[in-house]
Amino acid sequence: MRKLTMPELNRLNVADYHSVTKLPVIIVLDNIRSMENVGSFFRTADAFRIETIYLCGITARPPHREIHKTALGADDSVAWQYFATTAEACEHLKDMGYRIFAVEQVEGSIMLDEFNTPEKSAYIFGNEVDGVDDAVLNYCEQAVEIPQKGTKHSLNVSVSAGIVMFHLFEDLKNVLK
Repeated sequence: MRKLTMPELNRLNVADYHSVTKLPVIIVLDNIRSMENVGSFFRTADAFRIETIYLCGITARPPHREIHKTALGADDSVAWQYFATTAEACEHLKDMGYRIFAVEQVEGSIMLDEFNTPEKSAYIFGNEVDGVDDAVLNYCEQAVEIPQKGTKHSLNVSVSAGIVMFHLFEDLKNVLK
């Protein structure tokens, strides 16, 4: 066994990345405090060709050294928009016909492994301490929860993002062909 070289991985360059089809998915960051977490969202969104990231409230925005360091340059490839509030982002999504889901533990949430990803959908990830803001939950038609069986009740938000985005990719990857 040997590791593949960069040319063997056949990755897109940034210019080509901008021109290829993306998953019809928007990731919404609701007041994420850590710039390293923001950078991780960009890197994961790039890997799974997520359409856009919405950065809301106190969430840091590129260009920033700490975001860029964790994103490994994915902050240059993945499209993003800033909104002063997550509610404003949700209004925009509704106007554009997106279905909105929270990634949160709430009454009546659906487990991720039972969730069928609709096209043209958005997923809200909440603050590292407080989760998705209660007022923002009112914009969501459903909450998606990651099944967990350990002693802890939560995952790091960027770890959750990786799990959820992989699931979305698996459900919708046929649109990338």
